[in-house]
Formats: sequence, C-alpha cells, structure tokens
Amino acid sequence: MKNGTVAAASVALTLCGCVVGPNYQQPKIDVPVRFNDAPQANVSEEAAPADLSAWWRQFDDAILDRLITDALSANLDLLTAASRIEQAREQELIQGAAGLPSASALAAAARIHSNSNPFASLFGGSSNASSGGGTSSGSSGSSATNLKFYSLGFDATWEIDLFGGVARNVEAAGAKTEAAIWALRDAEVTLTAEVARNYFALREAQARIGIVNAELERQRNTLSIANARATTGFVTYLDINQQTAQVAETAAQIPPLEAQMRADIDAIGVLLARTPDSVIAELTGTSGMPAVPAALPIGLPSDLLRRRPDIREAERNLAAATAQVGAAVAQLYPKFDLIGLASFAGTSLNSLLSTKNFTDGALANITWPIFTAGRLQANVRANEAQENQAYFAYRASILKALQDAEDALARYGADQRRLLSLRQEIAAENNAVTIARQQYVAGITDYLTVLNTQSTLLRAQDEATQTENALATDLVSLYKALGGGWTETIPTASSPVSTNPS
Repeated sequence: MKNGTVAAASVALTLCGCVVGPNYQQPKIDVPVRFNDAPQANVSEEAAPADLSAWWRQFDDAILDRLITDALSANLDLLTAASRIEQAREQELIQGAAGLPSASALAAAARIHSNSNPFASLFGGSSNASSGGGTSSGSSGSSATNLKFYSLGFDATWEIDLFGGVARNVEAAGAKTEAAIWALRDAEVTLTAEVARNYFALREAQARIGIVNAELERQRNTLSIANARATTGFVTYLDINQQTAQVAETAAQIPPLEAQMRADIDAIGVLLARTPDSVIAELTGTSGMPAVPAALPIGLPSDLLRRRPDIREAERNLAAATAQVGAAVAQLYPKFDLIGLASFAGTSLNSLLSTKNFTDGALANITWPIFTAGRLQANVRANEAQENQAYFAYRASILKALQDAEDALARYGADQRRLLSLRQEIAAENNAVTIARQQYVAGITDYLTVLNTQSTLLRAQDEATQTENALATDLVSLYKALGGGWTETIPTASSPVSTNPS
C-alpha cells in the first residue's frame, strides 16, 4: 500500500503544473493623446510630469502642510483602509495554506465502569472473568467491570493541486491585497483633497468677513458725513435713512459667513480625527487665501493609468476576478488527496508508547464530481459574469478619470479668466466710489449714486474672493483627478482594542 501511495503521489506531482482557467493579461485601453482644455488653462504638458505626491506644498502655506500631514497620520478612514490591507494579507496566507499538507495531533482516554460483569455468565459464573485490563469482584453476574483505553497519534492530509484551483485562489488573494493597497492610496488622494478644500473654504469665509467689515467701516464713515450734512441743512434725513439701511444690510452678511467658517473648522477637525473644537485656535487667524501656483505640469492622459489609484485598484480587481474564474473551473476536475495516520493505542497508560501498540496507515483518494445538477457549471458562469463586471468597472474608472481631469482643467481656465475680469472691475469700482463720495460732499450728485457704487464694489470684491477660492478648489480637483496625494508608504493600522483571547 505504501508503494502504491508513493507512486500515486509522484504522478500527482508531475501534473501540478496543469493550471486551468484564463491567464490574466491587463487590457489595453486607448486614451486621448492630450487634454483638450490644457492650453486654455495655462498649464504645461510634460512627458515626465512633476511629482504630485505632495502637491499641496505648491501653495506655500505652512498651516495647510501641517493639517494634511496630521490627517495622513490620524484619519480614521485611512486607518480602516490600512486594516483592510492587513486582512487581505491574512487571506493570502489562508489561501496558500490550502495547497500545503495539514497535520493534527490526536489523544484520547476512555474509562468504562459497569456494576455488572456481562462476561461472568459466558464463563460459567466465574468470579475471575475480566476483559481488556478490566477487573471484577464477587461470584455472580452482578460483579463490577472497569475498562480503560488510551490512544495517542496524529494524522495528515494533503490535497494535491492537480489543476491549479489553489494556485488560482492564491493568485486572486494576492490581487485583492494589491487592490486594497491601491484603495488606501485612493483614500489618501481623497483625504488630502478634502482637507485642502475645507481649508480654502475657511480662508474664503474669513476673507469675505474681512471685506464686509472693511466696507462696513467705510459705510459708517459715509453715514457720519450724511449726518453732518443733514444737520447743516444741505440734505434731508432721507440720505441718513438710506445709509443706515445700507449699513444694516451689509452687517447682516456677517453672521452666515461666521457660521460657514465654523462649519469648515469642524470639518477639518473631523478629517484629522480630532474633536471639532480642538482646531479652532489654530484656524481662527486671517492668513488669507494661499497663492495659486503659476505653472501646472499635468503630463499626458496616459499618465492617469499609472497615477490614479482608483484605476489601479479596478485593474487589480479585474485580475482577481479572472483568477477566480480559474478557481471555479478547477472544481470541475478531479481532486487527489493523500491521507496518512499513525497512532499508539492500548489499555495501559504506562505501556502506551510500546512498539506493539503502534499502528500506521496511508490512503490515496481521488474524487471527481460527476453530477451536481449544474451547480459547478453555474458557478463558472457566475464568476465569468463577475469578471465582465470588473472589466466594465476598470473601463469606467478610466473614463471617469479623463472626465475629472478635463472638467477640472475647464473650470480652472474659466475661473482664471473670470478672476482677471473681476479684479479689473474692482479697480474701476474703487475709483467710482471715491469719486461718488467726493461729488456727494461737494453737492454735485445725489446720495443714490453713492449707495449704488458702494453696493457694486462690495459685490465685486465678494465675487472676486469666491472666485479665488473656486480657482484654488479647481486646482485641488485637478490634482485629485491626476492622482496626486499618495505615497508608496503603507501605514500600519494598530488595533485600538485587544482581539487576542489569550
């Protein structure tokens, strides 16, 4: 029997190179040669684009740098993604273990006690009847019996991976681990963009509050002038009432901006895994909007296939789905198992390990599913459908990346042009307000002209500040669309609670 088992194992090992199912090849997806809106957005396309792993440093804002650094080390979504990587790696070990032998140690002890001796009647009522190390007393069938049994050994099993089912599962598990790594990097891209967006929104709210306060001060000065002119009789109190209403209207713009400022601060605190009030002191300053970099090296659309983590994740999911098709196909073929066992068994614990109590055995087992009511074939088709879904998701991620980049470039170029026009308008409106006030003091024009120029200037300043934030946010969207904000380093998710039962 041993020779037959060895021969069968040898044959099986020679067949282990037969791996069924499709072999994965990364699909080739055509992408445009260049971005359509790149020239209009004042950016440069380079064959070797700049490193975008820390794109936020181009804004030259120390507070923004510190916030993003803290978020990358403490954000709970990133720690969750890191934990999923650890889970995926353990799944790799689980799948790999299926292709290796497994062994178990066995030990047993049994004691049977009976108040009657069933052997007594078989031997003519002899009081000395006993069995298997048992003992008896008395001269009748009612004497007690004790039986003891001990065993110690181990068994081992090994499923030979004849048709590569285990190999395909290991391949799929490895691809899933790589997908989890890219999911973490995609979370880093999203996190850095969200911190920057909330930070720019905060600076926008603070800048708008500053503009309103400055305009409020100018309007109050104008109100003082109107009061003086009304006192001397040059104008009626209509001018005072109009300017008082204007001051109140301007002041009413501040509370909503303060509420928005607090909401932005709270959002940043949560992204840093801190309580919202813990970052108030750091962010309540008025440092103004960060300067937008002049040159933006964005590279070529083909670079997205390498830099975008969500595309890389989708590609790895496709590889995993392809391998799982092979694992499903392997279930249609025979399985070959080797089973071995060895044990010591006896009625005395002292002599249990004696060679006369030793027993061993080996078995080679082949199973081949003949009729499963179409279950295995349906499983293959189901996995093929999942492979198709993964392919469609991969293509969709590429199209979405191209859309994100083109949209961000278009918005960036449009906001650049809008901001230029608004700044020209502000310069003209500043002059108009100055002239209107001078003419009003001289009695050349009415007060309605002053009110109109004040309102127009405040509107232009407010729109310019919002456009500055929109421009910075467009740039953040562009960096995110290009896949910037991740590094090769993979953080470790330390467990906050003990899961070890020992």
